[in-house]
Amino acid sequence: MISFLVMVVGSLLDLYTMVIVVWCILTWFPGALNSTFGQWLTKLVEPYLGFFERLIPSIGGVSFAPVVAVLVLWLAQSGLRFLGQLLVAM
Repeated sequence: MISFLVMVVGSLLDLYTMVIVVWCILTWFPGALNSTFGQWLTKLVEPYLGFFERLIPSIGGVSFAPVVAVLVLWLAQSGLRFLGQLLVAM
């Protein structure tokens, strides 16, 4: 049961990471975020990325907040898998 929950939450974190990457790619194309799909992605990504945007200033007009946000998701996923392995071993 625990391994199933770890797998599901890990998969959700993977999916959210992909959503952030797709959103970042859309920012490279003018007007892409104004589409219905772009607006939907922005509603999903902005609350999480907004936290990092407030903490990390952009350098030369380039924001590194998405990189740090994905890194935090990766660390959370690694910690979750480690915790899952510990709980299953008990």
